[in-house]
Amino acid sequence: MARSKTLPLGSSSSSSSWPRLLHPSYYLRRPRRLLLLLVLFVGTTFVLWDRHSLVQHHQVSFLQVDELAKHLQGDWETMQLDGNNGSSSKTLQQLKFEHETPKIEMEDPVMEDRRNQVKAAMLHAWSSYEKYAWGFDELQPQSRQGSNEFGGLGATIIDSLDTLYIMGLQKQYEKARDWVAENLQFNRNYDASVFETTIRVLGGLLSSYDLTAEKMFLTKAQELADRLLPAWDSSTGIPYTTINLGSGRAFNPGWTGGSSVLADLGTDQLEFIGLSQRTGDPKYKQKVENTIKQLRLSFPKDGLLPIYISPDSGQPTISKVTFGAMGDSFYEYLLKVWIQGNKTEVVKHYREMWEQSMEGMRGLISKSSPSGYTFIAERTGASMFNKMDELACFAPGMLTLGMEGALPEKAVEYLEIAKELAWTCYNFYMSTPTKLAGENYYFHQGQDMVVGTAYNILRPETVESLMYLWRKTGDSMYRDWGWDIFQAFEKQSRIPSGYVGLRNVNTGEKDNKMQSFFLAETLKYLYLLFSPSSVIPLDEWVFNTEAHPLRIIPRVNEPISLEDVHEGKGISSDIQSKSTATQQLVHRGVVRYGRNTN
Repeated sequence: MARSKTLPLGSSSSSSSWPRLLHPSYYLRRPRRLLLLLVLFVGTTFVLWDRHSLVQHHQVSFLQVDELAKHLQGDWETMQLDGNNGSSSKTLQQLKFEHETPKIEMEDPVMEDRRNQVKAAMLHAWSSYEKYAWGFDELQPQSRQGSNEFGGLGATIIDSLDTLYIMGLQKQYEKARDWVAENLQFNRNYDASVFETTIRVLGGLLSSYDLTAEKMFLTKAQELADRLLPAWDSSTGIPYTTINLGSGRAFNPGWTGGSSVLADLGTDQLEFIGLSQRTGDPKYKQKVENTIKQLRLSFPKDGLLPIYISPDSGQPTISKVTFGAMGDSFYEYLLKVWIQGNKTEVVKHYREMWEQSMEGMRGLISKSSPSGYTFIAERTGASMFNKMDELACFAPGMLTLGMEGALPEKAVEYLEIAKELAWTCYNFYMSTPTKLAGENYYFHQGQDMVVGTAYNILRPETVESLMYLWRKTGDSMYRDWGWDIFQAFEKQSRIPSGYVGLRNVNTGEKDNKMQSFFLAETLKYLYLLFSPSSVIPLDEWVFNTEAHPLRIIPRVNEPISLEDVHEGKGISSDIQSKSTATQQLVHRGVVRYGRNTN
């Protein structure tokens, strides 16, 4: 008869006891031991999780300290620069307050992948230019050669400098920088557009200086500005649109009828004011601010100026008003000069003029049928034309920027209009067979939008506005729209030797030009759209109209800009009341040097 293998009490056998302890039924028959096991499990989990959380907390704290150090370093450099110009306005205590709780953004792997694809697109565009058109202004990708439409100033190189730097393409940036140092000369018998040369070349040089602190860029910028200054030697101080860089002869081309163009004369202020701030020489600022002062003396009640202005009288010569070609960036710069000066009392009149123009813009806004797309019409005299340029798609971003400093109800209105216009601009792209936008659109009753001029030249305005809306609202929808547009560029415009525009967005026929602004603006704004908002933060930088970021430097301890002995002439009571409301916000502490302190 076999004996059972029962062990005496207190004996041990790993071969029989431990398997029993691992079986659930053992604890179900012994509830006290089950309770003890649960207590032990929960206690151990709490200890381990607490240690994990502590490590995470310290990692986040380290990131916060690191970001704070970077912010303080940047502002300390700004203080030193301001101190050299006699305009320092921040104390270390103020800097500590402003950056006490820096915003930490967790990386999104999807956005990181999108950003890397945009970076790869930039590398393809740059490498193609480098291979086939080095030193020329722009690349002709289909014929694989360069062209000089900007006097051989290397427009693509200068336009690309800050994009390369921001994207971390260091090797490519250094080659571009060395070309500027060794080859860029301005003593040329070339009739230059003051506008294009200012926004692309002067703006690109200043931005590169602000990003890198390499003095060579500032020296080159000052050399160029000195050659452009004679353009302002008219009887009113309103600049001519064209100047010969070699001789200094300034004039207006025949196609303008002798007039200066609104967008040209009103889109030099950021660059020339910035140059005065960085060099300490006020002559650049004085020239461009006198232009706006002249316009302000007879500024229309609705704030909307026609696109042609006489340099002799300072008065409009035709009645066409538009937020598209030849009008657009005048309104953009009214707002951005206010931002560039850090929204101080010195630059308040720019903000006032901008708000007055936005009131006038409301009278141009209409809706299509049947879908109700919001668009900005054009006006000639009393007649309205239901046409909108893709160029006007900068407006949603401008309105979004203008929310800060506005009264609460106005900020809500600006954002609502911005969202509606952005939807229209996105559909400029999505409504065509190629998913790329035409140059302009007409809105006919019952037909919504119809492509007018059908070419696409790689313009940036829509993705620019999407970037601002993403940063303001945090709505990932705007990132998705930007991704749709980027994919369309990749499908339709990318070829082995670079990127091209389309002659017709309905057929997909390609042109033979890679615009320098595709590298300066379109790809940069797409990259920033998919980047954390701490990359070129908008409370420290302002973009010129070619997407070159310039560091914000407070304007204090100087006379209020645009004022003279005829103060108030041509300024409506509406704008004066808005100024009073803004001042009340400042006094109540809602706005502090233009930043929300709540």
